[in-house]
Amino acid sequence: MKILVTGASGFIGSFIVEEALRRGFETWAAVRASSSRQYLQDPRIHFIELDLSSEEQLTRQLEGYSFDYVVHAAGVTKCIDKRDFRRINTEGTKHLVKAILALKMPLRRFVYLSSLSVFGAIREQQPYDDIRETDTPQPNTEYGRSKLEAEQWLDSLSPKSGGFDYVILRPTGVYGPRERDYFLMAKSIKQHSDFAVGFRRQDITFVYVTDVVQAVFLALERGQTGRKYFLSDGQVYQSSTFSNLIHEELGRPWWIRITAPVWVLRVVTFVGEYVGRLTGKISALNNDKYNILRQRNWRCDIGPAVSELGYRPEVDLREGVRRSIKWYKDNKWL
Repeated sequence: MKILVTGASGFIGSFIVEEALRRGFETWAAVRASSSRQYLQDPRIHFIELDLSSEEQLTRQLEGYSFDYVVHAAGVTKCIDKRDFRRINTEGTKHLVKAILALKMPLRRFVYLSSLSVFGAIREQQPYDDIRETDTPQPNTEYGRSKLEAEQWLDSLSPKSGGFDYVILRPTGVYGPRERDYFLMAKSIKQHSDFAVGFRRQDITFVYVTDVVQAVFLALERGQTGRKYFLSDGQVYQSSTFSNLIHEELGRPWWIRITAPVWVLRVVTFVGEYVGRLTGKISALNNDKYNILRQRNWRCDIGPAVSELGYRPEVDLREGVRRSIKWYKDNKWL
C-alpha cells in the first residue's frame, strides 16, 4: 500500500509519516523544496516536491504516480497576510484534489485534517455543552474560515466525482513534541511568568499528537465517506490546568501568574499583528489568536469517532505534558 502525506515536514505530518512506516506502508512525504527534513530522516521515506499553489503544476508533479491513500496535513495556522489562509488551506486543498481527479488516480481514500476552529465561539452560554456535528459552523478566525471552505468544497465535490472518497478530521488543540505554539507557554513559565485571559470560566480540550495519528489511520480503514469526526482526549479541562501541569513538570519554578481582561489581549494582539506586518515575521499573538484565546467553550463530542472509528484516546493531558516537556528538555528547547 502506498500513502502520500502532505505537510510531512510539519508537526503532525512528521508523526503521520513515522506511523505509516511502522505499519509497513510505502510512504511518500510531500514537501516543498525549502522544507526542513529534520524529522524525516528514515531512509525508507520517499520524497516528492509538490506545489499546492497551482493545480497545473501539481498535475505535472503527480503524473506517473499512484497512491492508495492521501493524508492532507499541509496547511498554515498563522499568516502575516490573512489572504494566505484561504490561498493555502482552501485553494491548496482544491488544487490537490483536482490534480488527483484529473490524473484519474485510483485513490482508496483521502483524509483531510481540518480543525475544531471551523465552529468558532458557539454554545458559549454556561453551563457549556459539547459542540456537535449537527451544530452550524460559525468560524471567527481566518484560519477557521479557510478550513471550513475546504470542507464545504469537498462536500460539494463528492456527488460530481464518481464518489470521491474522503474523511474529515476536526482535532481540537493538538500538542506534543516538536509543536511550537504551546511550547511558548512552557518557555514563558520557565522564565517565571504565566499569562491568562478573561475572568469567565473557560472549558478547553486537547489532543496529543499520537492520538491524532491514531485517528488518521482509523479513518483510512474505517471512516465513513464524507463524515467529519471531532478529536480530543475525551476530557474537559479548565484554562489553568495546562499551565499548572507544565509548571509541575518544570520543577515548580517561582512564577507570576497574570490574568488580564479580554481588552488587554485585544491591545496585545493588535500590536502583535501590526509589528508582524512591519517586520515580515509572523507573531503568535495576532488577530486570529485574539478570537481563539477569548473563546470560552472548546468542548466537542468525540462519540462518533469512538463508535464509528474505534478511536480510543491513549494520552491524557498529564501524561502528554510529561512527554512533551521531556522532549523539549532532551532536545534543548528548554
